[in-house]
Amino acid sequence: MKPLLSGLDTVECAYFLRSGQGSKLDFERLAQVREGMRASKRREPVVIDIGGKEFLLANHGTASGYPYLMENAEASIQFGEFNDPGFFVTYRSQALWHKGIEQLHQEFCAWASDLGLTAVREEGLSRVDFTIDFLVPEVDFDEDSFVTLATKDAQHRRDRRIQTFRFGEGDIVLRVYDKTAEIRESSAKTWFYPLWGGQTEGVWRIEFQIRKDVLRRFGIRTFEDLFDGYGDLLQYLTESHTTLRIPQSDSNRSRWPLHPLWKGLQAHVCTLPMRGVVRAFDHETYLSERLLRIAVSVEGYLKHVAAIEGLRNSFEAPGHDRSIAILGQLLKFVHDPIAWREGVRQRSERMRLGQW
Repeated sequence: MKPLLSGLDTVECAYFLRSGQGSKLDFERLAQVREGMRASKRREPVVIDIGGKEFLLANHGTASGYPYLMENAEASIQFGEFNDPGFFVTYRSQALWHKGIEQLHQEFCAWASDLGLTAVREEGLSRVDFTIDFLVPEVDFDEDSFVTLATKDAQHRRDRRIQTFRFGEGDIVLRVYDKTAEIRESSAKTWFYPLWGGQTEGVWRIEFQIRKDVLRRFGIRTFEDLFDGYGDLLQYLTESHTTLRIPQSDSNRSRWPLHPLWKGLQAHVCTLPMRGVVRAFDHETYLSERLLRIAVSVEGYLKHVAAIEGLRNSFEAPGHDRSIAILGQLLKFVHDPIAWREGVRQRSERMRLGQW
């Protein structure tokens, strides 16, 4: 079970670019083109040339607040004159496998520079999907063979045969699936076949989808960080976060022997760029940031408490201090000391192992 192919299948990145005097990116023209599309009730995107590259310009903005969306075979680009970051780019799978992320990033930066756009700070990675494809002649494992920190899992079967295992949600998602079946049934990405040396059956993909918070914990913020040390992150994911084991009678599943597929995966990861970093972040600062996020959430609940109290008693809603007192009384009412201790213990263990 040796790897056939490894690389990145999706990359999302924020570019902090600004257009100043002399910029060739004409937002007024873009607005006119889009208004023309709306006036004519045209739903299909129009072809537009920007900086010598052709894109399909949509007649709408995006859910994340960008007024413009344009796409081509290499990337989907959300952008706006007054957004911060100014550009949010999702690099497409086929371009990543045929050009590589380093070349795509360099070409995007050159294109932006030619347009007269200025970077006010380094780019910031938001999501990276790491994938390794193996030829697996026989699937001799199931969901119980995986030992993982993920608390949520799912599987997909077709014709009584397992095709996909999925573990986790949010910042870390692992998918182990029959890539050849996925190509036949949905994606039609037959261009993978020559990349696999002509294989058309039995290729399974191990795919880790990693989002910004976890990337930053391993010091991966920019493409330079990614190129220098993504092996550190994958080593953690394949050795500490999730492993594939051969079931034994031992009740401690972490002592089960590694499956040959996972041995091959770990051996491949050891060949990737590493800096020897297990955690590349200021632990105290990170904990403070997490507490601040919790405070923001609690503040939102306090507003609900104040609003409800105002409605219940038909008088002006209580102030901040009074709302804190009311919430404190409610917390005392629902508090269970045994459940509290166990809940804190479980959360502490998950945080210690990287699950936030």
